[in-house]
Amino acid sequence: MDLGFTVLAVPRKEVLQVSAGEEAAAATVRKDIFFVGNLAPGPIKRKAEEFGEAVVRVGTPRGQGSGFIIDAEGGYVITNHHVIAEERKIHVTVFRRDGQELARETIGDVEIAALNETLDIALLRLPADKRAGLKHVYLGDSAQAAVGDAVFAIGSPLGLERSVSEGIISMRNRPFDGLVYLQTTAAINPGNSGGPLFNERGEVIGITNMKVMYGEGLGFAIPVDYLKDFLQNRDAFVFDKDNPNTGWRYLPPPPKPRAAPPAPPKENAK
Repeated sequence: MDLGFTVLAVPRKEVLQVSAGEEAAAATVRKDIFFVGNLAPGPIKRKAEEFGEAVVRVGTPRGQGSGFIIDAEGGYVITNHHVIAEERKIHVTVFRRDGQELARETIGDVEIAALNETLDIALLRLPADKRAGLKHVYLGDSAQAAVGDAVFAIGSPLGLERSVSEGIISMRNRPFDGLVYLQTTAAINPGNSGGPLFNERGEVIGITNMKVMYGEGLGFAIPVDYLKDFLQNRDAFVFDKDNPNTGWRYLPPPPKPRAAPPAPPKENAK
């Protein structure tokens, strides 16, 4: 309120910090095993540095992809279903800041928590003794994405960890097989699958999962609103290796055939 006179004058150089008080505290909220945010926009360079630690590499004996941490304390990681399909031996490479550098660590014995093949989403969980010092992302609102919005992806295309590519939203509801996807010009390549697509606020608005082969600037991401619904109903998609309704059932390999006994030597004819 302007009272028409100066109540208190504070020199600008004496101001240490300006914050938005309660409004700033309400900008990020924990919801179950993930966080939502209404973050301030900023340059991609700064946002990639801030949230790059929460992006991981997901590996199996048959290949690799990307993922991102949604709950560091609980050890929950999101990736694509097709990255780990038919696999049980999963390892995740994480990054922890050590001064000015990032320390790289590969974690084994990763648990499959829940799967949804239709949405191409998998929820993984890291061992409890490997969660210290990890960072998490904030989930945004894919319904608010608009054509022309700036976005960037972080992942491990062709195994090149922590690669950043930028682009725009070129279509916000491209239909495929009964679902809609975010179409983006950000470069998406094999190995990006399961990684996050961020908006200019640094909020995850999609999960990168496919591209048009032999096409440029034609990448696609699963809207994060599908992910939120999956997480809030994850008890319906809990992975159980012994349950035939899980989607993939891992049977023991068939026994090796026994070798036939050697034939007796033939007697010479007289």
